Amino acid sequence: MNVKSGVGLVRAKLQVDMFAAPHFKNSQLIGPACIMSALVLCMDVGFSMSNSAPGEESPFDSAKKVTQKFVQRQVFAETKDELALVLFGTDSTKNPLDQDGQYQHITVHRNLAVPDFMLLEEIEHQIHPENQQADWLDALVVCMDLLQTHTQGKKNHRQSIVLLSDLNTEASSDNLNVIVENLKRNEITLQFFLPFPVEDDDTGLGGGDERGPGDRGAGKGLSREQKSGLEMVKHIMISLDEEDGLDEIYTFRNAIEQLCMFKRIERRPMGWPCQLTIGSSLSIRIIGYKAVTEERLKKMWMTVDAQTNQRDDVKRETVYCLDDDNETEVQKDDIIQGFRYGSDIVPFSKFDQEQMKYKHDGKCFAVLGFTKQNTILRHQFMGTGVVKVFPARDDEHAGVALSALIRALDELQMAAIVRYAYDRRSNPQVGAAFPLIKPSYECLLYVQLPFMEDLRHFQYPSLDNKKIAPSESQLSAVDQLIDSMMLVGQDEDHELRDLFKPHHLPNPAFQRHFQCLHHRAVHPGSSLPTMEPWLEAALDRPEIIKERCQAPLEALKKLFPLTQVEKKKPLKTSAQIFGKDSEEPDAKKVKEAEAEEEYNLADITEGSVSFVGSVDPARDFLALIKQKSLPFGEVCQQLTHRMEQLLSNKNTHYYMKSITCIQAFREQSVKLGNADLFNSYLQSMKRSIPSRGLEVFWDLLVQDAVTLISKAEVEASTVSKDEANQFLMAEEKKEEAAEVPAEDTGDVDDLLDMM
Repeated sequence: MNVKSGVGLVRAKLQVDMFAAPHFKNSQLIGPACIMSALVLCMDVGFSMSNSAPGEESPFDSAKKVTQKFVQRQVFAETKDELALVLFGTDSTKNPLDQDGQYQHITVHRNLAVPDFMLLEEIEHQIHPENQQADWLDALVVCMDLLQTHTQGKKNHRQSIVLLSDLNTEASSDNLNVIVENLKRNEITLQFFLPFPVEDDDTGLGGGDERGPGDRGAGKGLSREQKSGLEMVKHIMISLDEEDGLDEIYTFRNAIEQLCMFKRIERRPMGWPCQLTIGSSLSIRIIGYKAVTEERLKKMWMTVDAQTNQRDDVKRETVYCLDDDNETEVQKDDIIQGFRYGSDIVPFSKFDQEQMKYKHDGKCFAVLGFTKQNTILRHQFMGTGVVKVFPARDDEHAGVALSALIRALDELQMAAIVRYAYDRRSNPQVGAAFPLIKPSYECLLYVQLPFMEDLRHFQYPSLDNKKIAPSESQLSAVDQLIDSMMLVGQDEDHELRDLFKPHHLPNPAFQRHFQCLHHRAVHPGSSLPTMEPWLEAALDRPEIIKERCQAPLEALKKLFPLTQVEKKKPLKTSAQIFGKDSEEPDAKKVKEAEAEEEYNLADITEGSVSFVGSVDPARDFLALIKQKSLPFGEVCQQLTHRMEQLLSNKNTHYYMKSITCIQAFREQSVKLGNADLFNSYLQSMKRSIPSRGLEVFWDLLVQDAVTLISKAEVEASTVSKDEANQFLMAEEKKEEAAEVPAEDTGDVDDLLDMM
């Protein structure tokens, strides 16, 4: 990446564009304020809602599902929006307007409050069909009164009413115009959810719904009360919005499909004010907002009592003890942290950690230089998100200056290399700032870039292999498969569009998490539900991709047939047939066996190994043997040196890794006919076991029966087969012999000493 430092590159451009750049509109720079909303769900629970045709879901059950989905979305969206629930058609009456026999059979189940799991439980277990009927216009008036009473004096409240009913009840239209005027004056938005769609000769289906098998058309099979109610609904919605009023009328079926996806977690944009500096003479006031960042669930797991489900009933205490026989307790003030460096531990106190931290002047967004955009490779982007940088609010000069810089970078196809520090406590970063020009705003996009230590350089052998070189027809078939699986499709205007858009694709892990949490909250004793069908479909390939790739896949099956490969049995030699020392090693056989090894993709992933490392020393040892770049003795020396380092840690994990190394050492020694190096190392290790305290490791080695290489395996070995068998047995017999006098003494103390 060639970076040109200083301001000379864009100074002339800045001077030209400083006064020609358009002013920024601050309202377009900052996201919309987090306006709290007040929503009232008004649900019909009267006896008519229980009526349904055989085999169909009743309007009550559908309305209850829609209500549950509404509340679920609000609960998991983690907002401060308030929600109320009003029921009409109830056997009892409970509302503030209950006077002189008016507004009967209407119950305010819950006043405006932030929805929680308790409300979900109440909807699940307490709301049932009842035996009365109520005027749905009266219920609408109760909802309006509830909003006016509880939002009075509060600012930035968006008020909405959602009414769910089959409209199969008498409704008085005497005060219909008064209700519409009050809705307009108080800026209350209204939505209707019905068991049937709205049809009109001119407008078609309301809300864009398509009638399903369980939906009745308007005027088809509807009662006189439903027809009258539907006309009043149309009148209200058209009066509120003449053009799009009927679009706010939905069917239960369509609402359930659209509400099955949990609402996106809303985040209020938090500005990051700073100074963009270029050199020592140019400074621009800016403010940054995170545009892309990984979303995490705010609510974390916590430990609670299994019986009471209360967090306060569980107390957690942490005690520090020495690793001695008495487990002596140590006070927290008497311990410090240690940094493991290899087999050593370097103590590091909190004072040392504070001294080690890098000290700088605080938040920073300083331009170090400029470079061509094509020199910053896409795979080098890193960090946890993208920051959009705008000029500071109410600063006209900053807007003009930053706009000039953005347009200069865009015209020259360049990017700024920036030193970025969030605050005094954070370490500085190096990143790139790219220009972004939209019709409504301009900004810089900051992306973090890697340091030298962040880059990983891997070397792989070439994939070119004469034995498996693909033909032109095979290459063409793979190209066709890739083209058929491109995630683009044609819309109604025959224009290409993306099939997966991040703005419309929810995180399936979040959706499944919320589904299970809701089920566990309202059904604590039952098993978790299966994944919902729409979520399974979202995780699968789109249907259009499945259809397009069928033909290319069939072509691939024909061009790349799979056949079972049987290994050829090696021909027997005359020595094997007539019994002439069949175990005699043959160097020529070894070379032929190595030459006939099959092409394996695993060899490609090994890369170029130059020494025996500590991560997987056995694999590195085998790779070096296969490469034949170093003498066998030198590779064995590297392996034994690495094993000595591992054994110094005295940990079961390192013991098992060392045993794997010894097994690989033995296997290759037998294969190459060189037993002296392995036998010498294993004998010297056995002699040093008591002094090094590696009895546990030796027991593991005995269990795996890793012993010396005998003459039966390698002719040049000086160890007989009996000596190899007795190599591990000798220690066991010696220990048994030492235990006999201990049992004869009958003295428990002496026995423990000998153990």
